[in-house]
Amino acid sequence: MSINTFTRSLAFATLAATLGAGAAQAQTFQQEHPRRAEVLGRLNNENARIDAGRSQGELSKAQAQQLHREDRAIHAEERADKTLNGGHITRAEQGQLNRQENQLSRQIQRGRAL
Repeated sequence: MSINTFTRSLAFATLAATLGAGAAQAQTFQQEHPRRAEVLGRLNNENARIDAGRSQGELSKAQAQQLHREDRAIHAEERADKTLNGGHITRAEQGQLNRQENQLSRQIQRGRAL
């Protein structure tokens, strides 16, 4: 192996290691971004409230299915926003998602109060 080939191999290995570390760091950033964590936590909470309302007989099957559809739609919007923004959501997107979650929360509460 010549010195030139060795140098190229070493440079390639260094580049590969650097890119791999960057990808791992980006993955951690995506999972731990505070705005995403807040939105996803709320979505999980709303999902649990729907399930609890159904199991306690406070929501009909049809009501629970509709509320779950709305919950999934908000989650799909969050995933789409995340994809467009390199693994995070903007403050404006978070505000929009929170407004949708607030509306869903009110629907759950009204359904459970009937």
